[in-house]
Amino acid sequence: MGNPAQTCAHALKEVLNDVYRRLYAEYGAQDWWPAQTPFEVILGAILTQNTRWENVRMALDNLRAAAVLAPHSLAALDEVQLQELIRPSGFFRQKTATLRRLLQVLMNDYAGDVNVMLRGDTLQVRKRLLDIKGIGPETADSILLYAAQHPMFVIDAYTRRICSRLGLCAADAAYAQVQELFMAHLCPDPQKYNEFHALLVVLAKRCCTKTRPACAACALQAICPFPP
Repeated sequence: MGNPAQTCAHALKEVLNDVYRRLYAEYGAQDWWPAQTPFEVILGAILTQNTRWENVRMALDNLRAAAVLAPHSLAALDEVQLQELIRPSGFFRQKTATLRRLLQVLMNDYAGDVNVMLRGDTLQVRKRLLDIKGIGPETADSILLYAAQHPMFVIDAYTRRICSRLGLCAADAAYAQVQELFMAHLCPDPQKYNEFHALLVVLAKRCCTKTRPACAACALQAICPFPP
C-alpha cells in the first residue's frame, strides 16, 4: 500500500501543473514584471499595495519624468516632493514612509546597490525586507521573485480566490499556507513561479472575478468545481 501523504502530494503536483499548462495554453507568456530595472520592480511592488496597476504606472511615470528612478536620486527628495510624485498610487503618505525607510536601509547598509541588498540566501534576504516597516510578505516576495529571481511564489488575493474555487485551500487560508501549496509541490524555478503567478492574475481579472465570474469562458472550467 502506498503512502497516503505521498499520493496526496503527487496528486497536488499534477493538479498544479495541469492548471499551469491550461493557463499557459490559453494566455501564453506574460513577460512579468513590467519594469526596466530591479529598483523599479521594488518601487512598483510597494506602490501597488491597495491599488490598481494603472495608478502605479502613473506614479512611476511621474518618477521617471522627474529623473529620480534610481536610489541616490530618490533618496535626495524630501518627504513632500516624494509624496507628490507618487500621489496617483493612493495611500501616498504611508507609501512615502515605507519608501524612505527602504531607502535608508539601502543607502546606509548597501551603498545604494540594489543587487547587493537582494543577494544571498533567499530566506535571509526575505527577512531583510520584512524587517522594513510597511513591507509585508506579498511585497517582499514580489521583490524577491521579480527583482532578484529568488524562488518565492507570490500569493495575492487573486491566487487565493482561484485556489479556493479549485478546492485547493480555504477562502480565508493564511498567506503562508497558500504559498506552501505551490512551493511544496513545484520545483523551485523562479521563471515558472513568475509565469504561473502572472497567469493566475490574468485569469482572475478576465474570468475568475470576485463577483459574477465568467466560468463559461474560463480555461480551467473542465477541472474546477466552482460554482457548485
